[in-house]
Amino acid sequence: MNQILIAVIIVAGIGILAGALLAILSKIMAVPVDEKAAALEEILPGANCGACGFSGCSGYAAALSGGKTENTGLCAPGGNEVSAKIAEIMGLAAENIEPMTALVFCHGNNDNAKKKMVYSGVASCKMATQLFGGDKACIYGCLGLGDCVSECPYDAIQICNGAAVVNPTLCRACKRCVNVCPKHIIELVPKSHATAAVLCKNHDKGALTRKECSVGCIGCTKCVKACPNGAISMDKNAAVVDHAKCTGCGACVEGCPTGAIGLIMKD
Repeated sequence: MNQILIAVIIVAGIGILAGALLAILSKIMAVPVDEKAAALEEILPGANCGACGFSGCSGYAAALSGGKTENTGLCAPGGNEVSAKIAEIMGLAAENIEPMTALVFCHGNNDNAKKKMVYSGVASCKMATQLFGGDKACIYGCLGLGDCVSECPYDAIQICNGAAVVNPTLCRACKRCVNVCPKHIIELVPKSHATAAVLCKNHDKGALTRKECSVGCIGCTKCVKACPNGAISMDKNAAVVDHAKCTGCGACVEGCPTGAIGLIMKD
């Protein structure tokens, strides 16, 4: 018999045996598919943001299917629509999800905030923060280098005149910008009702804050006195609004001498 033909037969035989062995092993070592978890993951938005408290959408789906949680309302990006679909699959009551939006608690743009140096390093807030807190005189404020912009999967954030601004109509409250901001000045606020927000996280004394930013909170407590609902308190020289108590009346906005307080209107 031709030696070439023998070699071909041997190689073909080895291929057939290897294929059969792989097929057998794939059956033996196959990981069972959790069909309920797969169905749940299919209806989740796929942002893998971790806002639910689990390792992305697959982690949340597995936790629901495995009985680790029965809360159908942990997916903020999916909202009440996804909560209802999860409830239908799991046979549970749908949890209500309050609409939220991210908000940058800083108006320290290039017109308002003073700079202490010229920064020419890597265009990253995280990197710039390591150099004396960044180029702006206020070490608490937005550096405007766009880490949050790059992180947002919904294109809801833009840098406007040196400071980040969130578009609440595009924001899905996934918290990725909240987690990536090295200054910790991005938080979620409700969209279901109007509320005031002190757009400043500066904790310096008023005299120093005035030198750093023209719209910074100087801790004068005028907003505290002006609020008829007791929704504002002081935290280390900075005013803070309790959104659960705030009715959006705007009295604090009118009373603020520096314009540090903004009114976030209902979506």
